[in-house]
Amino acid sequence: MSNTATIDHFNLWSFDLNLLVAFDALMRDRNVTQAASRLKLQQPAMSHNLATLRLLFQDELFVRVGQVMQPTPRAHTLSVPIQQILSQAHQALISKDEFDPLSETRTFKIGFSSELEVILMPDLVAVLRETAPGIKLLARPANPDQIHRMLDDGIIDLGVGCYDEGGSRHRRRLLFEQSLMCCYNKDLLPLESPLDRATYLRLQHALVSQKDAIEGCLDTALEKLDVRLDVTMAAPEFLTVLSAVTKTPLVATLPTRIIQRYAKIFGLTESPVPLDLEVSPIAMVWSAHSDREPAAKWLRDQIGPLVENFG
Repeated sequence: MSNTATIDHFNLWSFDLNLLVAFDALMRDRNVTQAASRLKLQQPAMSHNLATLRLLFQDELFVRVGQVMQPTPRAHTLSVPIQQILSQAHQALISKDEFDPLSETRTFKIGFSSELEVILMPDLVAVLRETAPGIKLLARPANPDQIHRMLDDGIIDLGVGCYDEGGSRHRRRLLFEQSLMCCYNKDLLPLESPLDRATYLRLQHALVSQKDAIEGCLDTALEKLDVRLDVTMAAPEFLTVLSAVTKTPLVATLPTRIIQRYAKIFGLTESPVPLDLEVSPIAMVWSAHSDREPAAKWLRDQIGPLVENFG
């Protein structure tokens, strides 16, 4: 069972805690005028504070002896806990959270779009093993239409992907502009790279989609160009799309960094996309309340340089 005493918030709300500051000033100065000067108050205001303290504690607290206000036994009894309360409050106001990555132990939950997870996580984990061995990472899939709710609900601490601004309670940092390439199995589609526009449009396609639309995040970009793709299959994970293209005469259109890293592994032929497709940039998003949290800020600062190396 916790030893922490229950706090009566209602009684504390009705009690002017500034009176404790006034009491401490009177204990230090033993003079109403000097105590008022310490708190930058007028002397009548300090006299009013003393009268209120006497009424609340049912004791004179300070009795004039010559030019000095001598504390009563009740005032001496109160002085130690009141000084402790004020000291703790002062430290809480001036102290800054300390963060030592070498000794920190916690788990960060990061929401990703699928391609960012596989691109970023291996490098990020490698960095953390060297600089912050007690920090663990939990990757979560996070669709663009869910990301801000997941941040609000505390499901994730950070999002990295194709995410927009959100609301005033969110923060966002642009990481890089995204580009696209395509790939195909040359044994099933005996075509030379690069594909031309007419060939690209007449082929059947495989795309990543984390939405109800089979065109996924390309739907808006295709509408702007007034073109349609014959999309035969779509899946939320790019590895599924690449695997399908190895077995079927389809063209996969994916982020450039995925094509450059994985197309050759799957034995696929790369090609530029012969369309001027505008796609959303990649960004980090997080909740405003963690904007200045040292550990969260440190993690975001680790991701920035890693992303710069993607190019």
